Amino acid sequence: MRKFRYPVDTDQFQKIREQGKLYVDKTDMMYELANEYEYVFLARPRRFGKSLLCNTFKAYFKGQKELFEGLKVMELEKEWKTYPVLHFDMSDLKNCTIPEAKSKLGNLLRDYEKIYGREASDETPGARFRTLIHHAEEQTGEKVVVILDEYDSPIMRLLYEKEQLEQMRSMLREFYQVLKKEGAYLRFVFITGVTKFSQLSIFSELNNLRQISMDDDYSGICGITQEELDTTLRPCVEEYAENLDITTNEAYALLKKNYDGYHFSPKSKDVYAPFSLLRAFDGRNTGHYWFESGTSKSLIEHLQHHPEFNPLDFDGAELSINAFNVPCENASTPIPLLYQSGYLTIASYDKDFDTYTLHFPNYEVRQGMVGALTSYLMDSDDLERDAAVLAMARALKKSDLSTALIGLRSWIASLPYDIITKKEWMAKKTREAFYKLILYVVFSLLNSKVDTEVKSILGRADVVIKTDTDIFVLELKVDDTVENALAQIDDKGYAIPYEADGRKVTKCGVSISSEQRNITNWRIVSD
Repeated sequence: MRKFRYPVDTDQFQKIREQGKLYVDKTDMMYELANEYEYVFLARPRRFGKSLLCNTFKAYFKGQKELFEGLKVMELEKEWKTYPVLHFDMSDLKNCTIPEAKSKLGNLLRDYEKIYGREASDETPGARFRTLIHHAEEQTGEKVVVILDEYDSPIMRLLYEKEQLEQMRSMLREFYQVLKKEGAYLRFVFITGVTKFSQLSIFSELNNLRQISMDDDYSGICGITQEELDTTLRPCVEEYAENLDITTNEAYALLKKNYDGYHFSPKSKDVYAPFSLLRAFDGRNTGHYWFESGTSKSLIEHLQHHPEFNPLDFDGAELSINAFNVPCENASTPIPLLYQSGYLTIASYDKDFDTYTLHFPNYEVRQGMVGALTSYLMDSDDLERDAAVLAMARALKKSDLSTALIGLRSWIASLPYDIITKKEWMAKKTREAFYKLILYVVFSLLNSKVDTEVKSILGRADVVIKTDTDIFVLELKVDDTVENALAQIDDKGYAIPYEADGRKVTKCGVSISSEQRNITNWRIVSD
C-alpha cells in the first residue's frame, strides 16, 4: 500500500492539490516575488518545476484560496484578490515553422479573446496581445497578470538556422515588447526559460526585470533542496529505502549520487532534480529519468558546431560568470548551453577571483551525456557494445585489469575503420583526440557496473575505476610510452588520494597508437 501519491504525471498545481498528491511548499517565496516585484525572470533546466511554479502563481492570482489551505502563503496573504491572468506556455511553439508558430500563438491568444473580447482589426500577435491586456483590465477593473512559461522554446532548435532564427525572434520580439509598453496595465509578469538570448530585446527593454536565476535567496524555488529531503520528504525516503530493502542512510546516499548536485548561485542551496527524484520514489527504483524524459538530439546538434571540444573535459572547468552564462548564440564553446540546460552546474565559487567551477551535477546526468556521445560517436551495435562493457566490468570485479583491457582493445578493433570520416563534425579533431575520447566514454560506461571517474582539468588521472576491492588508476598516452604514462601518475600523485582507502591500488599506463587506432600495450603496477 503506497503512503504517498507523487505528481509524476502532471505539473498542474490545482490537480495536485485537489487529488492530494505530494506538494513541496514553496509558496512563501512565491508570495514574496508576487508582492515585491513587477517583472521576474527565472532560468532553470527543463524538468525542474518551472511549469508547476507558473501554475502556482496562476492559482494564487486567480484567488483560488481553497487550493492553498495548509500552505505557507495562508499565513502571509490577507486579501486574496482575483486578477485576470494570461498564461502562455510557449513550449507549444517549439519545433514549429514560422507560420506554424504564429498560428499556434494566435490560438493561445484566441482562448483569452473569447473571454475578454477581440477587435477584428488586430492582425499581428503583438497587436492582439496589447488589445487583450486592455480589454482584460477594462472588463475586470484589475491590472493584468502575465505568465510566460518556456519563453525560449520556439527558438532553441533554431540556434544555427540564422534566417529562421531571426524570423522567429522578430515575431516573438513584437509579441514580448508589449510587456514593456503596457506596463501601466500589468500587476505582475513572470517569465521562465532555459536560456537567455541577447538579441530578443525582452531583457534589454525591461529595465525593471528582476532576474532571480542566480540569486541565493531563490536558489531552491524550483527543485527539491537537501533540507526539504531531510525534513518534509524524509518519510518518502524511508518508504523508498523499505521498498529497496536498504537502510535509510543507504537510500539517502543513493539518491544524492544520482539526483543531487545542482547549484544555481554562489551560495546556492543543494538542489535535487525534482522530476527524477519523484519518479524514483514513485517507481520504487533508481533509474535515469531526467535524460530519458527528453532527447539528446538537440545536445548532439549543439556539440556538432563545436567539434574541437570534448564535453567530458568541461567537468571541473573554472570560468568567470560571463563565460558560462552568456547568451548561447554568442558563445564560442558549448559550455553556456551545457550549463543553462542543466548538463553542468556550479560546483563552487571563488570569491577572491570571482570565478566558478562547473561540473556534471550527478551520476544520472553524466551517464546521460556519456550515453548520448556513445550512440553518436561509435555507430556500433548496442548489444555488442554492452556485451564488451559487461565483460570488462566482470573482469574488473575479479581484479583482472589486463583481461578488461584485452576486451576493450578487441571491441575497439571491431569499430568501422572510417568512423572518423563518417562524422563531418569531427573533422577538426585529430585521430589521437578522437580515439582518446572513445576510451574516456567506454570507461565511463562502466559506471553502470563499477564506479568510474574520468579526466578533468583539476588534475585527476585520466581514469579512476573503483570496485568493492580495488582502485585502478589509469593514465592514457597517445603515441607515447607506458613508462611515461606511469611516470606521470607518480609525478602528479594521482594515486595518493586513494592510499588510505583500504582497497588495493593498482596503477596502469596505457599506450594508444594513432596509426593503429587502438590500444597497443599497457603496464600494470600494484602497490
